[in-house]
Amino acid sequence: MRAVLVVNPEATSTSSAGRDVLAHALASQTELELVETRYRGHAADTGSRATREDFDLVVVHGGDGTVNEVVNGMLDTEPTRAEKRPSLAVIPGGSANVFAGALGVPRDPLEATHRLLHAVEQRRGRWVGLGRANGRWFTFNAGVGIDADVVAEVERLRDSGRKVTPWLYARAAMACYLSSIHCEPLLTVHVDGEDPVTGGHAAMISNADPWTYLGPRAVHTNPETSFDTGIGVFVLRSMLPHAVSRHVAQMLRDRAKPHGKTLFRRANTGHVRVVCQEPLRVQVDGDSLGELSTIDFESVPNALHVVE
Repeated sequence: MRAVLVVNPEATSTSSAGRDVLAHALASQTELELVETRYRGHAADTGSRATREDFDLVVVHGGDGTVNEVVNGMLDTEPTRAEKRPSLAVIPGGSANVFAGALGVPRDPLEATHRLLHAVEQRRGRWVGLGRANGRWFTFNAGVGIDADVVAEVERLRDSGRKVTPWLYARAAMACYLSSIHCEPLLTVHVDGEDPVTGGHAAMISNADPWTYLGPRAVHTNPETSFDTGIGVFVLRSMLPHAVSRHVAQMLRDRAKPHGKTLFRRANTGHVRVVCQEPLRVQVDGDSLGELSTIDFESVPNALHVVE
């Protein structure tokens, strides 16, 4: 089995020692190539090359952004042999590791490595569905509005030298909320032939559950959504404190399904179009796509084979 290990040395919880242990373990069962990312897009280039050169497995040791890059590189490249793309495996190395968590991969990198070695030995894996936003693949979530504003703000703070922590995300979320509380709703959401939903302040799209993590606590927008269903949509129709606080409390409960008059929510949909009266920020898997006016989200079943 030919495998490439993609390591983001700048990810929150990666280390040279952990990289070496992981590489040594994988090399015992595969013909392994190690790639450390050195520039934005390097992970995508590696995923693309692994597809063209008929690698069997791409292992990502990094955060959700690195996983997203690799997946886009793999799936946007035509394989040399028809229908022969590499499988993907993830060893958590970021701060949230949402995709890995949704797959059931242990948070501890050593435990995750041990599990991966068993899966490789037993040729164990499964197909998962993914989402696309205007053609860009995402593995677990995407959004328009305040969550994309939070992503952009965290990226700005990280570029200025701040360490990414749950506390930093919480501070960024509060600042973005306070700046948007009196803004007019600008979103119209179209879901699978239903009547348009107007008056939206933010739209959150999920491809799996949880939608994200706040430290160790899972955040649920569409608990019914999984890699085996269509995508879910969660639209906030009020930014008033009592409405937002109620929905945040619902999202943080383990089994509750968010609901209320100021919320529109659907699960297992095939297509969602979000139209903005003026360009708003968009994010996929925690990576900012900039400002857009119309975004088409679609569910793609059985898009990626994962080893877990």
